[in-house]
Amino acid sequence: MVKISAQYLGNLKCEALHEPSGVRLPTDAPKDNLGEGSAFSPTDLVGASLLTCMITTMCIVARRNQIEVGQITGSVEKDMTTTGPRRIATLTVLLRVTGAAAEHRTRLEAAAMGCPVHKSLHPDLQIPVRFEWVD
Repeated sequence: MVKISAQYLGNLKCEALHEPSGVRLPTDAPKDNLGEGSAFSPTDLVGASLLTCMITTMCIVARRNQIEVGQITGSVEKDMTTTGPRRIATLTVLLRVTGAAAEHRTRLEAAAMGCPVHKSLHPDLQIPVRFEWVD
């Protein structure tokens, strides 16, 4: 079990504490929802969690199976709904992988798509994922 605590700092800002490590993470409401956009918003963190989980899970599978991978980088674009309740509508993910042999790519893609964050998100959330493989 991991405990994360948080406190409200005022002006729509919070600070989360990862208790095992002591690392602190500030958040702010986004500019389009009364905030200053001075830090990750809570919904930004959902996108960041998905992206970093996909990369981490690919690297775990690579390490466990002695698959050589160069560098993995990525990006996520978050789009919010414009009607109805405010929620994340789409998280568009790009993963760029260098140095992975062609015979391992399907396995690495499956690892990314099976990461715990991806599995935890609501099925109504659209998550298009594109992989770029660079030799």
